[in-house]
This record gives sequence, C-alpha cells and structure tokens, in this order.
Amino acid sequence: MATMRHTERHCDPAGDVLMTTPLWRRHLLLLASALALALLATPFAGLLIATNWQHFHFAGGDGPAIAVSLGYSLLALVPIIVLGTPLAWWLARHHLRWQWAIDVLLLLALLTPPLAMGLLLALMYGPYGPVGSLLERAGVLLTNSPTAFVLAQFYAALPYFVIAARAAFEGVPRELEQMALTLGHSPWRSFLHVTLPVARLGLAAAVALAWVRAMGEFGVVLIVAYYPQGIPVKLWVNLQNLGLDAVYPLLWAFFLTALPLPLVLGLAVRRRRLA
Repeated sequence: MATMRHTERHCDPAGDVLMTTPLWRRHLLLLASALALALLATPFAGLLIATNWQHFHFAGGDGPAIAVSLGYSLLALVPIIVLGTPLAWWLARHHLRWQWAIDVLLLLALLTPPLAMGLLLALMYGPYGPVGSLLERAGVLLTNSPTAFVLAQFYAALPYFVIAARAAFEGVPRELEQMALTLGHSPWRSFLHVTLPVARLGLAAAVALAWVRAMGEFGVVLIVAYYPQGIPVKLWVNLQNLGLDAVYPLLWAFFLTALPLPLVLGLAVRRRRLA
C-alpha cells in the first residue's frame, strides 16, 4: 500500500507557488528555529528573573555613565558615517589589484581582540606614542578624555559599518547609476539621488550595527578611556565593588538606551520593504 507523503506549499503574496516542502522537514526547521530563539532569549530571561524589582535602584555614578555612553556614542557615529560611507562606496565600485590589502586591514580590525586593539591605540595615541605625544603638545589628550572615548568607539565600530555599508552599495544595480549619468546627472548627483536611496535599507542596518557596537564596546574603552566611564566600564566597576545587584539596573538602562535606534531603523526598513 502506497504511503502518502505530506507536503506543504509555500506561496508568495501574489499566490504563485514557490516550493513544495515535506511537512516533516518544515517541522524540523521550525524546531531548530525555536531552539535557537530559546537559547538567545535564555540570558535575558535570567536577567528578568534575577532583578530585584523591590529594591531596584541605581548606584552612584550610573546616571553620568548613561549620559556618557549615549552622548559620545551618538558623537562617534558622525565620523563613522562621514568617513565610512565614502570608503564603503569606493570598495563596492572599484576593484584594484591591491584591494585585497584593504580587505585584510578590515579583517584585522574585526579580528583583533578588543583589549589588544585598546593596547595598540594606546601605543599610537597614548602620551608616549608618536601621534599622542604630538597631539598632547597641541593640548589634545587621547587617553582618559572624552576625545579618547570617541576615538575608542570609532575604531571599535568603523569596520562593522564599512563592511555592512559596502554590501548595501554592492546591491545597487550599476545600470541605474549609468542611466542617471546618461540623463545628465553628475556623479555626485547620481550618488545622492540614485545610489543612496536604493541602498538606504542596507545603510540603515549598517548605522544600527555601528551604534550597537559603539554603545557596547568595553575592551578598547577600558584601555584608552577608563575615564569618563561609560555604561560598559561602569558595569564592570559596579560588579567589582558592589556585586551583582548593582549591575542589573544599569543593564536595564543600557538596553533601554541602546535599543531604540536599531528598532526605529529596523521598523523603517520593514515599512519601506512592505510599501
């Protein structure tokens, strides 16, 4: 007796059949997806359970740490976007023999452990470094200062932004840019009115990634800019000096300040895709 094979058809919004998948395989995919989501949610569920809501209060210095992380992370996004966007576009549109060296440099910045990157920055920009000593004579201190904090976040987040933005620009069909040029637009106007609007969704994701990376950076900031203390360093200080109960309120504050920008950008991307 022949057995029937249970299948399920997946259709696109227009009603066209895209594929036919065995039901057992779909259930396996759903189970794997549910397990992955459960594993991701477990630490945050632990935070929710462990927080002592009856004695929920911030430790001394938590308020300034929140302001430091929020304000300087927004400030760090400016040079990241201003310098990283042209670099990402150039990498997406030009292919040279030695371009592999730039890819290696980006990978080095990504793969270098944060503490090691902090040490490298201290060697270069510290008071005894070749760049730091020159800038210190001009009154610019790149250790334990607001400028050093922004510098650490810039180095931590720039490679992530460039790689994500490069992928966004590579997704823009060159035919659209060529059409704009043939219609009399300059390369700059073509970039502003064609390339940027088409790549905006990927660029929004790149900005969100850079923001989260800058806000959560600990290792580089710990070495280069222990002061002023942002949220990641203050979490470490609270854990060492006051214990776990002093960490939970600051963690909640971190999530509430770090998540809005990526969520807003994500919602904007989804709305534009559905439009």
